Amino acid sequence: MGQAQRNIRTVKQRVGLPPVTASLLVVTSAVYVLAWLLPELESRFVRDLAMIAGLPELGLGVAAGQWWRMFTAVLLHGSMFHILFNMWALYVFGPQIERESGSLPFLAIYLSAASGGSLFVFWFSDPFTFSIGASGAIFGLFGVWLAGAYRLRHTYFGRRVLSQLGILLAINFALPLFIPNIAWEAHLGGIVTGVLIGLLWSAQRQRGHRVAGLAVSALAVGVVAVAAAVLLGGGLLG
Repeated sequence: MGQAQRNIRTVKQRVGLPPVTASLLVVTSAVYVLAWLLPELESRFVRDLAMIAGLPELGLGVAAGQWWRMFTAVLLHGSMFHILFNMWALYVFGPQIERESGSLPFLAIYLSAASGGSLFVFWFSDPFTFSIGASGAIFGLFGVWLAGAYRLRHTYFGRRVLSQLGILLAINFALPLFIPNIAWEAHLGGIVTGVLIGLLWSAQRQRGHRVAGLAVSALAVGVVAVAAAVLLGGGLLG
């Protein structure tokens, strides 16, 4: 009976969404619905939570010390297509990473990729342009998958994932050429962060370390610290 219960629990874990992925889907969707129902709330969300480099003299943006914008921008989306694509990608690519790494490390990966995307927006975009969306975090998940698939490139599974991701990424990186107001900087920063995390995670697993989840978590938090250090080094956070 005990073994049967364990088997049932394992099946449920495989079929259902892990907690952080499910929570991100619910919270992000709820924020979008609230903003859609209450336009005045949407304006406040963008004003207070969207990613913007800004200027210290204006008291606005990351340059003025509003570092939380590097993370909170992932909760906001500008259109139905925008949120549907990002939530679909989170639903498809998030669960396996969370199951392999653990829930807290997965949250760290997600937030680190978001910060990586925001950092590239900070560096390369107009300082007065608001950027919203979970694309940086989502591309970070793509990057983790890409690194894992590259490690398995000599297998059928690895080649298949590389091929599918290659097509998906090519389409997404081409979209800014045809559709305005897409923050390619967030896409690029997110995937660079994700690939870095994925490669180092794979290296840990190849050495047979059983604390891979902890290593991923520490690395992910480290990426956030590096991003903050870059901004601090420029005297941008006070």
